[in-house]
Amino acid sequence: MDVCSDLRVLDLTRILGGPYATMLLADLGADVVKVEPPGGDPVRRTPPFYADSESEPYGGYFMSINRGKRSIELDLTTDTDQELFLSLVETADVVVENFQTGTMERFGLEYERLKELNPGLIYASIRGFGDPRTVPTDRQGDPVYDIVVQALSGVMQINGQPDDPPTKFGIGIGDLFAGVMCTVGVLAALHQRDQTGEGQYVDISMYDCMVSLCERTIYQYSYEGTVPARYGNAHPLLFPYDAFETKDGLVVIGVISGAQWTTLCEVMGLPELGAAYADQEHRNANREMLREIIAEWTRRRTSEEVLAALEGEIPCAPVQDVTDVFADPVVRERGMLVEVDQPGVDVPLTIAGNPIKMTGSAVGVRGRAPLLDEHREELLATLQLRADVASTGTGKR
Repeated sequence: MDVCSDLRVLDLTRILGGPYATMLLADLGADVVKVEPPGGDPVRRTPPFYADSESEPYGGYFMSINRGKRSIELDLTTDTDQELFLSLVETADVVVENFQTGTMERFGLEYERLKELNPGLIYASIRGFGDPRTVPTDRQGDPVYDIVVQALSGVMQINGQPDDPPTKFGIGIGDLFAGVMCTVGVLAALHQRDQTGEGQYVDISMYDCMVSLCERTIYQYSYEGTVPARYGNAHPLLFPYDAFETKDGLVVIGVISGAQWTTLCEVMGLPELGAAYADQEHRNANREMLREIIAEWTRRRTSEEVLAALEGEIPCAPVQDVTDVFADPVVRERGMLVEVDQPGVDVPLTIAGNPIKMTGSAVGVRGRAPLLDEHREELLATLQLRADVASTGTGKR
């Protein structure tokens, strides 16, 4: 059973955060209709392409986060396409957009107008600093990308090596986490609608999301009055919780409890350290000396030897690159590498799967991303059928 198969989502989003939110809903079984401007989502032409960007209608970026959706191309500056969009709104459960503040108002398609047409509609927006409908601020309307909210939230300040400049995450975490929170908000609003019959506005601020994700830095500053520093791969409150060099690579080792510390020291042949530094506070106070002892032990061994000695007792893992991820049988068994057809290419290509697993519902990639305007005729036919049913006075949405 598809858990969200009864939902229709109108997806006006583009780039990353918004499409990721609606991708999650599509993977849950919702009918996600991607409403694209003339020429389509600009990410369609973003690399990588498999072979030839001229013969492939979109690249891996667009495929990854727009899989399983339907597409219709609409120019919302025109009366004709606005009317078509409003007809789609009448059939929709959710509208999601990530325009700058005021864009939908300029089209005359703001939430308040859509709500009059469809009182049960859930309308969600993702913006850099949120929407004035919930909490107005003087930054709303400013253009924002992922790197901006990473910088503002303090994420960059704590990421990187201690002697290096602040560093952004290698993935678009400001976009992606906002997308996840948008999906959570939409599903919560739908749950409330089931109880009240009323829709509502879901306001997601990328900046809010990143501050929430930085929960540790917030409580550290409140409790201690200190600005968290960069610790590289280490943890500021736990030791050992770090990456260590081996003969042929890097492994991570995480120790939290005293029992784990004792086990680690016994494996290293240094039981006296286990007793001397059993409590976390004592280990933290002597972390530089203790780190060098552990590092000396790992440097004399291959990654495989270190992991063989620790696995099953101590949380540990090799530091993998994407080729290792592709080769990892667990990743494939869990359905996290999914092959999809790429138009213009005669071999299947791979995208990341959905991490949500459920015992009573089907969740996962529903097919490739759509061609631009690929589903216009079938959507128009659905609207015509609905109009025909309404004109006879039978049936209802």
